[in-house]
Amino acid sequence: MANSDEDREFEDLLLMFKETRGFDFTGYKRSTLIRRVRRRMDARKLTSIGEYRDYLELEPDEFVRLFDSLLINVTGFFRDPPVWQSLRELVLPELLTARGGGRPLRIWSAGCATGEEPYTLAMVLAEAMGIEEFLGRAKIYATDLDEDALTVARTGAYSERQLTGVTEEQLAKYFEPTPGGPKYTFRRDLRRQVIFGRNDLTRDAPISRVDLLVARNTLMYFNAETQSNVIRKFHFALTDPGFLFLGKAEMLLNHSKLFEPVDLRKRLFRKLCARVRNQAPPVAGSAITAACEYPATHEVLDAAALAAAPVAQLVVDRLGRLAAANIRAESLFNLRARDLGSPFQDLEVSYRPVELRSVIEHVTTEQRPIELSDVEWHRTATGEPSYFDVSVVPLYRSSDEPVGVGISFADVTGHRQMRLELERANHGLKHAYEALQSLNEELETTNEELQTTNEELQSTNEELETMNEELQSTNDELQTVNDVLRLRSEELDASQAFLTSVLGGLGAAVIVVDHDLRIKIWDPGAEELWGIRAQEAIGKPADDLDIGLPMAEVMPLLRSTLTGGPERTETIIMGTNRRGRPVRMHVETSLLRNDKEAPDGALLTMNHLAEN
Repeated sequence: MANSDEDREFEDLLLMFKETRGFDFTGYKRSTLIRRVRRRMDARKLTSIGEYRDYLELEPDEFVRLFDSLLINVTGFFRDPPVWQSLRELVLPELLTARGGGRPLRIWSAGCATGEEPYTLAMVLAEAMGIEEFLGRAKIYATDLDEDALTVARTGAYSERQLTGVTEEQLAKYFEPTPGGPKYTFRRDLRRQVIFGRNDLTRDAPISRVDLLVARNTLMYFNAETQSNVIRKFHFALTDPGFLFLGKAEMLLNHSKLFEPVDLRKRLFRKLCARVRNQAPPVAGSAITAACEYPATHEVLDAAALAAAPVAQLVVDRLGRLAAANIRAESLFNLRARDLGSPFQDLEVSYRPVELRSVIEHVTTEQRPIELSDVEWHRTATGEPSYFDVSVVPLYRSSDEPVGVGISFADVTGHRQMRLELERANHGLKHAYEALQSLNEELETTNEELQTTNEELQSTNEELETMNEELQSTNDELQTVNDVLRLRSEELDASQAFLTSVLGGLGAAVIVVDHDLRIKIWDPGAEELWGIRAQEAIGKPADDLDIGLPMAEVMPLLRSTLTGGPERTETIIMGTNRRGRPVRMHVETSLLRNDKEAPDGALLTMNHLAEN
C-alpha cells in the first residue's frame, strides 16, 4: 500500500478514536502514535491499519489495551530527586512569600498518571509549610486522561516496590499500613487536599488561578502546534507569580515571551507577564494569547473575561469570519489558532450541533437576538447526547450598526437530565400513588375478611368450649369405667391367687389345656418339676412340650377325656425331672366344663410317687 493510503487510513483510525471513544489524538506526535499502534498490530498479527480498525470494531476490549499503550503512565515518587530539591530551594520559598497572609495555594499536576507525582507534591509542600498550614491552605488538583490510572490514584495505596523513592522517615510520617495486605496508603487527612479528575489538555479548559503547574513528560507526546496551544493554556492557568515544572525531555524554546527559566537544567520556569506598551491588544476573547502581555485596558479585561467565561462563546465579525473563541469554545469545538480569521461557514461549528449560518444572517438583518433551546448534539458516534441552549445576539460598539454577532453555548445536559429525572420521578410517584390507593382498597377488603374470620373464630371457639365440656363429661365417664375395671382387675387378681392356691393343693404339678389341647395354665409346680417357665409353655400345643414327661402316653388320656370318654382317668407313668433324675408319677386327667356345662378343657395333675 502506498504511503498516502497508509496515512489516510491512520487519519481515519484517529477519527474513529475521537468519534467513538472521545479520545482526540490528532495533536499527538504521529511517529509515536504509529509506532505504538504498530506494536499492537504485531501483537495481533495484523499487517494493515484497515485490518486493525476492523479488529477494533469486532473486539472492543482491544481499545483498552491500545489506549494503555498510547497513554503510557511512567511515574514514581520523587522521580529525579535533584529536580525536587530545586523545587524546594528555588520555587517554594518565593511562592510561599508571595502567597503570605494565609492566602490559598493552588497546585495543578497535569498528567498525574497513578498519583505518585501529586502525592510527592503533597509531601514536599507539607514539609515546607507544616502539616497544619498545608491542611488549611493547600489544594492539589491532579488530572489525567486515563480513567484507570485515576482510579488507582484515588485509592492512594502503593506497594513497597512502588515506594522506592520514599525514605523510611517519610514512609512513617505520610503513609499508613494497609490492613490485610503488603501495601501502604497515603494519610487520609492529607489525601483530602488532593483532588483527582479527568482532563484532556488538548480539548478541555485548564484549571485556573494555579500557583504551581507540574506537567512532567506530558508535552513530549504532542506535536508542535498542540504543544503551543497547551503551553498557552498553562500560561493562562498560572497566577503571577506562577511556576511551571516540566520533564527532562521538554523545553520552551519558542515561548520565551510567556515563560522564563528559573533553573533550565531542572526544567523550572516562571510565568512572564510583560507590560508591553504601544502594542495592539489581542483579539477579544481569544484564549490563545494571554491577556497579561498587553496593557490593562478595558479591551484586555474584556478579553480576559470572555476567555474565562464558564460557557462556550464565539464572536463572528460582520464579514462572517471567526473573530474570537474562548477557552471553553476551543475545547468544545476543537478549534485551533489557525481557525481565527477563517470564514465561519467553513467551520464545523457553523452547522453542528445546530445550523447557525441562517440564524446569524437573520440576527444581522433583524438586529435582534435569537434563542435556541435544548439543541441536541451527539459528540461521539455511540456516546450519550449533550444538550445546549444557544444564544445568538448582535454586537454593537458605538454606532447603531452591528459589528458582528456573539454566540454562546450553555450546556444544559445536566439540567435536562434533572428535569427528565424529575418528570420520571413524578410519573413514578403517580404510579406509586395509584398503587397505594389500590393497596389501600386491598387492605380494606382484607380487613373485612379478617373481621369475618374473627367472627368465625369466635363461633369456633364457642364450639370448642362445648366440645371441651363434652370431653370433660366423657373423661368423667371414662374415669368411672376405669374405677370399675380396676375393681374387676383386683377381683381377678384375687381369683387368680385363689385359683393358684386351689391348684397348688391338687398335686405337685398342674396343667390346664383347652379344647384344642393348647396350654392355658402352667402352675409353679409344673415349672419346678419340668424346668419350663409359664410364659414359655402357655399357648403351645401340649404334644409340642419337650419335657421329661412322656407326652405320647399322656395325650391319649387327654383326648379321651375331651372327646366323650371317662371324665376322670388316672395312670402311673415314669418320667425324668428337670434335674435329669427318674421320677415315678401319678398322672390324673379331669374334664372341665364351662358355665353351659359344655366340655371346655382338661385338667392334668401330676404327683410324684415315692419308690417302694
